[in-house]
Amino acid sequence: MRHHTIRDRLIGNLHALVQGVIGRNGQCRVLELGAGHGTFTDHLVAAGAQVTLTEMSEPSVRLLQSRFRRNPNVTVLYDKDGTAACQAGPVDAVVCISVLHHIPDYLGTVAQLIDQIVPGGAFLSAQDPLWYPRRSRLSMSLDRNAYFLWRLGQGQLRRGLATRLRRWRGVYDEANEADMVEYHVVRDGVDEEALHDLLDPAFQEVEVKRYWSTQSGLLQATGERCFPATTFGLVAENRL
Repeated sequence: MRHHTIRDRLIGNLHALVQGVIGRNGQCRVLELGAGHGTFTDHLVAAGAQVTLTEMSEPSVRLLQSRFRRNPNVTVLYDKDGTAACQAGPVDAVVCISVLHHIPDYLGTVAQLIDQIVPGGAFLSAQDPLWYPRRSRLSMSLDRNAYFLWRLGQGQLRRGLATRLRRWRGVYDEANEADMVEYHVVRDGVDEEALHDLLDPAFQEVEVKRYWSTQSGLLQATGERCFPATTFGLVAENRL
């Protein structure tokens, strides 16, 4: 996660979530999907959680196993086909950071994850793109232009233009990771309201948190003050 304002806010949300669950349940067993290199795992453990994390990348799994090999509060699962997370057993909380937009059937996956959360538990997701059809033309335009400016600064404008041209035409290259791993570009983002409606009957409180997020540090600072939201997180508290 590139920007300290988003990262710090998320870390605060993770600590609050873990402490809230411990207050209700006396413990907090967290299932963290797609943990990457364990950036947020450290914060979950520091807040008092016991963490089971999943990762589909074998090199990342090896790194995580090495990093946490002496920590009895962290268990690493290699989730090659994306099914291990839904078979992890009862947990007090589920955390998905920059994950849901990679999952083709994210609503079905979240429904299975809800079933694993015990009463008093919680669910948190972050850094997923808002559902495109509900976003304004201004929001989409600012988002795309910020992306192009960032690519230009990286010296990768041609790659960025080629990727966007395929997306505008609705033609996707199944051999191109930029098209087929980022499923949200194929299906118009992630439906935050559908996720809210899925979580709402199962939790006492559900909140959608919308915010601006882009790759460029300069445009992030400007966008947080002036631009419409592009991205969202969800916090669901107190499983019924």
